[in-house]
Amino acid sequence: MTTHLVTGAGSGIGAALAERLAERGDDLWLLVRDAGRAAQLRERFPDARTLVGDLSDPARLSWAFSHQSVPPQLDSLIHVAGVVELGAVGETPVATWQHQLNVNAVSPAELTRLMLPALRTARGRVVFVNSGAGLRVSPEWGSYAASKFAVRAIADALREEERAHGVRVTTVYPGRTATPMQEKVHQQEGADYDASQWIEPASVAAAILAALDLPRDADLTELTIRPGA
Repeated sequence: MTTHLVTGAGSGIGAALAERLAERGDDLWLLVRDAGRAAQLRERFPDARTLVGDLSDPARLSWAFSHQSVPPQLDSLIHVAGVVELGAVGETPVATWQHQLNVNAVSPAELTRLMLPALRTARGRVVFVNSGAGLRVSPEWGSYAASKFAVRAIADALREEERAHGVRVTTVYPGRTATPMQEKVHQQEGADYDASQWIEPASVAAAILAALDLPRDADLTELTIRPGA
C-alpha cells in the first residue's frame, strides 16, 4: 500500500486529491492546523490519519511533530495548502508578506525537511502545487507571487539535491481553479465569480495522480495546467 501526506485537504484541490487517494485504498495522512480541523477531516476521511501542524508558524512544526506519530515512510508528500492576499507592493504590510511566505513557502520547505527520512526510505515523490503566479507576476500579485517564486526555487533545488536518494520532485502550475481561494481572489479583484469558467479541482488532482503513478523509468518534473476552451 502506498502512503501519502497531503496538506490542504479541507477544500479545493487538496480535498479532490484526498478523495481520489482514499477511493483507491491508499494510506492517507492529512496535515491539519489544529485538533478541531483534524476531527472534521476524520469525519470526511474516516480511514485517514491526521498530523497537526500550523503552517503559519513553520518554526514550531518540528516541536509539534515530536509529540505525535509521523509516517515512517512516505511514497509522496503533496503540498497543496496555501493562502493569498492581493495588493500593491506599496500598500502591502510586512505581516501580509510574512504570512504568505510562511504558509506558501517556508512551511513546505520545513515540512519537506522533516519528512525527508520517510521519503528517502520509500524513494518517494514530493509534489508542490504551485500557481501560474509562480511563473509570472501581475500587478497587485507581488507578495503572493513572491511566495510562489520561492516555492519554485525550493522545488528546483530539492530535485537536484535528492536525486541520489531516489526522491523525485514535481511542481504543478495550475491556472485559475474553481476553489474557495479563487472565489476569494475574485472578491479581492472586485470581479464576479463563475466557477464554470475555471479548472475543476478534480482535473488538477488527476494530473497529480498521473505524476504519482508514473513508472520510475520516466519523471514528470513540471506540469502546467490551464483552463480549457
